[in-house]
Amino acid sequence: MAIQRHLLQALIRRAEPYPVLTLTGPRQSGKTTLCRSAFPDLPYTNLEDAATRRFAQTDPSGFLAQFPNGAIIDEVQRLPDILSSVQVLVDEWRYQELQAGQANAPGKRFVLTGSQQLDLMVAVRQSLAGRTAVLRLLPLSIAELHHAALPHGSFRMMHAGGYPAVHAQRLKPPSFFSDYFETYVQRDLRELIELRNMREFQRMVRLCAGRVGQLLSYQSLASDVGVSITTITSWINLLETGYVIFLLPPWFENIGKRFIKSPKIYFYDTGLAAWLMGIENEAQLHTHPLRGGLFENLVITEFAKYFENQGERARLHFWRDSNGQEVDLIVENGLPTGQLGLVEIKSAQTYHSEFAKSLKQVSKVLGPRAARQMVVYGGSDHYVRDGVEVVGIQAVARQPVH
Repeated sequence: MAIQRHLLQALIRRAEPYPVLTLTGPRQSGKTTLCRSAFPDLPYTNLEDAATRRFAQTDPSGFLAQFPNGAIIDEVQRLPDILSSVQVLVDEWRYQELQAGQANAPGKRFVLTGSQQLDLMVAVRQSLAGRTAVLRLLPLSIAELHHAALPHGSFRMMHAGGYPAVHAQRLKPPSFFSDYFETYVQRDLRELIELRNMREFQRMVRLCAGRVGQLLSYQSLASDVGVSITTITSWINLLETGYVIFLLPPWFENIGKRFIKSPKIYFYDTGLAAWLMGIENEAQLHTHPLRGGLFENLVITEFAKYFENQGERARLHFWRDSNGQEVDLIVENGLPTGQLGLVEIKSAQTYHSEFAKSLKQVSKVLGPRAARQMVVYGGSDHYVRDGVEVVGIQAVARQPVH
């Protein structure tokens, strides 16, 4: 079944002034389906196909000549050098249009997709600066599943995650994530590096899953896995590059306090994290000791998805100072410059006023900069109490958190 993606309108809107549109995101997050539905008149080609990739590599001009009005080029990270030839072609388009006194011809563009950040974005910055809009498609949000009339409760989301295939095809999450991880490790990673310590690498990824919402300690991971800190650093970078994990940075400014400098670790998809933890069904989550971390991961990715689906880069942080004051999430998006939104996250299904205690403490430190205070919890209500917006995770389906 087709699931309407909330990024669609931003994708079309951001494409208008550019001859190239670049869409990145995790593998199987729905990039191809979205691009083909947004630009149905553009021909489609996939560099994952060996013969297609060989043609594009040996004769890039001849390959692109097949598409005089542009095309959707999928998995472009497989051949980032093709972007130099795309640049030459779109610059020629621009010259011809200027000579004719015209703006960009409607529908004449290249749409590029990729699921690996590092090499692709380096190539984009080098070859397509000023010529492309760059957007990111993350797995399905709670609101997208709600609008598609698919199950989207918090336990379902923590267990199944947001990959479209799991929901649209009714796949069993453990089977899907087993295949997904195997493909990621065996294909994507082996193409990026020569990964000799496969067993140690897989152990490291599972340890990362067990530490969602915690401060990242390279030394602790290195000790637990039995490899060097340099190796752990390299592997963490690989997981970031492949859209498996992201590191939430701390928020700090010189306001007379000492702040924690280490980032926190989260997964782009809670279903993958749950599978790596060994969680096989939703029932296990009710009493699982790591439920709180998974729920926090779920909520933070919901914020990220909301802003990314508007075509914005999510500007998210957390607060922790040396006095032990903490706030789970600091949000810069959607507020006047210099103001911040403070979010505390609790997996409990009943709200208690104690949940807002840290918000009040940090708000006093920030003063008028703390423009908004919110508690997201495991229930379903949505109301304001004592200046704090209380948002049940089930209310996110009706009105996304932002």
